[in-house]
Amino acid sequence: MKNVLRQPVGDIKGIGEETSTLLGEMNIYTIGDLIEYLPYRYEDYQLRDLAEVKHEERVTVEGQIHTAPLLSYFGRKKSRLTFRVLIGRYLINAICFNQPYLKNKISLHETVTITGKWDQHRQTITVNELHVGPQIRQQSIEPVYSIKGDISVKGMRRFITIALNQYGDQICENLPLSLLQKYKLLSKQEALRIMHFPANHQELKQARRRFVYEEFLLFQLKMQALRKFERESSAGIEHRFDASKLQQFIDHLPFPLTKAQERVRDEIIQDLQSPYRMNRLLQGDVGSGKTVVAAIALYAAFLADSQGALMVPTEILAEQHAHSLKGLFSNTDVCVELLTSSVKGKKRKEILARLESGQVHILVGTHALIQDEVVFKKLGLVITDEQHRFGVAQRKVLREKGENPDVLFMTATPIPRTLAITVFGEMDVSIIDELPAGRKSIETYWAKHNMLDRIINFIEKELSKGRQAYVICPLIEESEKLDVQNAIDVHSMLSLHFQGKWNIGLMHGRLSSDEKESVMKSFSDNEVQLLVSTTVVEVGVNVPNATIMVIYDAERFGLSQLHQLRGRVGRGSEQSYCILLADPKSEVGKERMRIMTETNDGFVLSEKDLELRGPGDFFGRKQSGMPEFKVADMVHDYRALEVAREDASKLINSTVFWEHPEYGYLRSYINQSGIISGEKLD
Repeated sequence: MKNVLRQPVGDIKGIGEETSTLLGEMNIYTIGDLIEYLPYRYEDYQLRDLAEVKHEERVTVEGQIHTAPLLSYFGRKKSRLTFRVLIGRYLINAICFNQPYLKNKISLHETVTITGKWDQHRQTITVNELHVGPQIRQQSIEPVYSIKGDISVKGMRRFITIALNQYGDQICENLPLSLLQKYKLLSKQEALRIMHFPANHQELKQARRRFVYEEFLLFQLKMQALRKFERESSAGIEHRFDASKLQQFIDHLPFPLTKAQERVRDEIIQDLQSPYRMNRLLQGDVGSGKTVVAAIALYAAFLADSQGALMVPTEILAEQHAHSLKGLFSNTDVCVELLTSSVKGKKRKEILARLESGQVHILVGTHALIQDEVVFKKLGLVITDEQHRFGVAQRKVLREKGENPDVLFMTATPIPRTLAITVFGEMDVSIIDELPAGRKSIETYWAKHNMLDRIINFIEKELSKGRQAYVICPLIEESEKLDVQNAIDVHSMLSLHFQGKWNIGLMHGRLSSDEKESVMKSFSDNEVQLLVSTTVVEVGVNVPNATIMVIYDAERFGLSQLHQLRGRVGRGSEQSYCILLADPKSEVGKERMRIMTETNDGFVLSEKDLELRGPGDFFGRKQSGMPEFKVADMVHDYRALEVAREDASKLINSTVFWEHPEYGYLRSYINQSGIISGEKLD
């Protein structure tokens, strides 16, 4: 944009000091900011044929009043005005709530234009707006802006109209001509005018299409540039090792690798052998065999005379990983040690001394690994399991214990491709999308609360075979606001029911870390046969003897969380079951239950979950790295996201992009992001 668009917004006629301050609170400081302040939705006043209108859809229609309006009062100062309107071949009812003044404005046989919600079953429109006479609006699609204080939507439209009329010809194009032509995109100037004042839906669709691509491309350029320059500026460790020895280790594994494991193994080995630092996310559903792939990578690092570290979120998970790795490396010279806050005194000092001297080759642990006293001789590979459970700072501290070690993040939370591209865009992503052969699928059932007795009998049957069970509840204690089963009540009920037969454990977020570890250890050791818990068991606990997972009020959980919980069972050779106890009121709740019973594929579920819930809260918490787009929607516009990512990757890795004047704006945009120094640019 030229400098004229950088003039203060107060230069626009009608915008005084007070309005300028309010606009500033909305991040509108310049004329350019005002022109680019886009509507968040549109009111559609286009006249429609009722035959094409869906139930409960908002609609604008024009017709003749067929019966005299009838006014009635109810409640305290509440009114209902009803009349019938002939619209084409339809004679429908119109209801206006709390607008008694309209009675004197409308007469029999008069033409009216009404906008409201259409009830197809009752053939009724609940009126929001009524205009006596035919449709007279200049724009049948009107923009609605997010506003503050005394600024009205009409006022905002007026300011933007003035700004566009006076300065619209100063809007500069920021996308190169080659891309505009390739995708037949509107110019920025034209697209902005249409976004503010669309003549029809087709025109609006084209303008929106342009901005969706622009937003995704700019975001992906930042991501790809970050990836390229981080990769090239941080010389990694070029791990050199005897490939035949690594293959020998793989050949002696207790089971063959799946095709997906082989593909991911090759991607990781290639990274280890390259001179650049690996920055890879390994996604794999529960039970897909990520640990084995991690073991192969750790063994490759060992063969190259480097040490490896595996950091996990909980002590019990660290113990399980250390146990698994010791088993896998039992016929090799690899020394695996476990370091958690429970390892104290002489043993701790001994492990740390052997680590520093290089005698410990792989260290497994919790955040205890990032303490100052932990010193590696030559750390070459850092693996973080369930990486979203650690803060960025924690992961960074572990990485800095070596000189640019290769980094592998692992997660059993299936992340939809659109989110992986967006949130983890600066990483390479590997996916294990295949389960090992012979693994039994978990049978999932949706049951109503009135079937609880049958479910308890089923649990009893499984426990008498020597199996174990989980019962998951959404809350710790009773809440007046939410009518959902709580862990403490359920624990009391089941303890009473199974008194003298089996031990019932209770675990929730209010317990200290030590108490949680203790309860989980008792369950792992089969001292507790039935564990009542909140969702703290969601990640990484491995109890192969547990065959039943009952989830109370399952409709309150997202699909990905339900899938994570379900993954706690089905880890042994016996058939496992997941029972979703739910009486969902909403269609979304019912849809979740149906999807869960139909598929065990975490990636299918994650995509469905994203569609149902949206991207903002996919991980159960607001992701700090989640970009905010004005127009683009990662779920609905995922194809455009894929295209933009591909284009950004090609551009960033081409010499033309860094030299040709056509890409000047895009280069300066990356530079403003602070990703690279100015000397790289013209």
